[in-house]
Amino acid sequence: MATGRLLPTTLLLAALVGLARFAPEGVADPPPAIPAASGPSFMGDVRPFLAKHCFSCHGNGKARGDVTLDAVKDEEALRKDRKLWDGVLRTIRDGEMPPKDRPRPTAGETDAFAAALDGVLARIDCSGARNPGRVTIRRLNRVEYTNTVRDLLHLKDFQAADDFPADDSGYGFDNNGDVLTVSPLLLEKYLTAAEKAVDAATRDKAARGKLLAPADKIKETFYNKQERAKIILEAFAPRAYRRPVAADEIDRLMKFVRLSLVQDGESGDRAAFLAMRAVLVSPRFLFRVELDRAPRAGGTQLNDFELASRLSYFLWASMPDDDLFQLAREKKLRENDVLESQVRRMLKDAKARALTDNFAGQWLELRAVKQVRPDPKRFPDFTEPLQKAMVEETERFFAHVVSEDRSVIDFIDADYTFVNDVLAKHYGLSGVTGSEFRRVKLPADQRGGLLTHASILTLTSTPTRTSPVKRGKWILENILNTPPPPPPPDVPELERDGKELTGPVREVLAKHRADANCATCHNRIDPLGLALENYDAVGAWRTKDGKADIDAGGELPNGKKFRGASGLRDVLKAKEAEFRRCLAEKLLTYALGRGLESYDRCAVDEIAAAVARDGNRFSALAAAVVKSEPFRYRNGRASNERAK
Repeated sequence: MATGRLLPTTLLLAALVGLARFAPEGVADPPPAIPAASGPSFMGDVRPFLAKHCFSCHGNGKARGDVTLDAVKDEEALRKDRKLWDGVLRTIRDGEMPPKDRPRPTAGETDAFAAALDGVLARIDCSGARNPGRVTIRRLNRVEYTNTVRDLLHLKDFQAADDFPADDSGYGFDNNGDVLTVSPLLLEKYLTAAEKAVDAATRDKAARGKLLAPADKIKETFYNKQERAKIILEAFAPRAYRRPVAADEIDRLMKFVRLSLVQDGESGDRAAFLAMRAVLVSPRFLFRVELDRAPRAGGTQLNDFELASRLSYFLWASMPDDDLFQLAREKKLRENDVLESQVRRMLKDAKARALTDNFAGQWLELRAVKQVRPDPKRFPDFTEPLQKAMVEETERFFAHVVSEDRSVIDFIDADYTFVNDVLAKHYGLSGVTGSEFRRVKLPADQRGGLLTHASILTLTSTPTRTSPVKRGKWILENILNTPPPPPPPDVPELERDGKELTGPVREVLAKHRADANCATCHNRIDPLGLALENYDAVGAWRTKDGKADIDAGGELPNGKKFRGASGLRDVLKAKEAEFRRCLAEKLLTYALGRGLESYDRCAVDEIAAAVARDGNRFSALAAAVVKSEPFRYRNGRASNERAK
């Protein structure tokens, strides 16, 4: 087809240039004035505690750890170094500070201080007009592109983006708009993928029939080739662009049709398919664009079609379906009860598997499990079938919590899991035969929750042995959302090529913590990881490390002692509120496709509170994210300014 390649290429390049001029200008609203304190105040309730317990090291001219606290004398100054005070709150709440060799506050003093500082920070973050956050023009990532082409063209198994370059990640997820750039290589891949996808749809009888159905409903004698193509495109373009289309947009597509009919003598259907290829390389298809004409305080509520797209790409990583489009046309989707019912419906749909693959796969780092390579000499039983079974156990577990609307606390503590014969043997579970996965009840003594899944335990080990540091760090990052800072550059690693660790890990870590540069962080990290020492580097249960008995005891910085995985579960269940908040932050980050800022704190608090009120059910979490202000509003430019 002579016009088949040239015109989509011209369209793509011209439209991408045009799109750039509608990019957000990055104009930030000035921070709102902090309202007068109606609860705890910084000077009255926070600073006195700091003066008594902290200024001796972090004030009066001293700045241990490069932290100075006495310079802040009002809440406006506190806001300017906002992240520092999150760290202050956490270290004192967790008992890490003051150091053990200093006079310690009582539990009552610590609780009162934490409540006061938390209240002050909340007032700062939630003062004045709510900021729903900036919006970045986001291209579809590889998964979203594949799923959208699948649903748009009715192609069940077509992998449209297999040849695309890998997507970068930001804030833990590869749907972050700030890192989804467009390279020259990707532009070329778009052209090839569009051609292949439309060709596949023309060859697939069922897909072709659905795409041509709008025109087939009208007798052919009543229109010519151009009119038939226009009817097809008027049905196709709104689905591809995920919003209503204007007459001038259809007119631009009809130029492809007319040129194809004149130059190549194509039928109306084939001319329409050529225009579909142009649609698939249009920025209106490749990007999700929500723009405001001018920045404004408080932002703008999304229209129903924008909300439908946010909802579908959040839960399905794909375009809206007919139900969502219909609700958007009726302008009903922004109603809370409608949104909630749609969330429940969508979580039951098979397409919600995208949450497992893309959210859980990155939150829990399951994608990385497929790349681990334990030492075959030390772990000869670690095989490819076992590795696949490890990942599938965790994927099925997460998908079960979603589809059955289980409590999210199951992620911390559950008396069940999913195994096949290979994984059951690895776990020492009897009575499981065959490769099919099934739900099994777990004995109470060894396993329960994600932390005892072999996938997580293997991921957080080295190729030769366990790593309590990696395991503890994983818990802090992914369960409690309190990641430790990077280690100082001059601190040696615990193990190089498996040569340095010659004794029990506990003894080696104790020597490491003796270094003052390491102690502060490792006092938080190590106890959590050591509690999992009964699991070897591939997640199998053990009672000895070589000839030494396993000691799985731990002590938190606040003095609380616990032992083994069951004790660790109790510790984490006592931090249920922190876990809810962690999960709320992770899911909101994924849903928005951007990192969270201090002004998102109020939304996270509201999401976590809604989950607690509704029995910690996963659907309550998803619905609270969808109903949150950052999800339903935007800052930026006006969405009615279409990409030209």
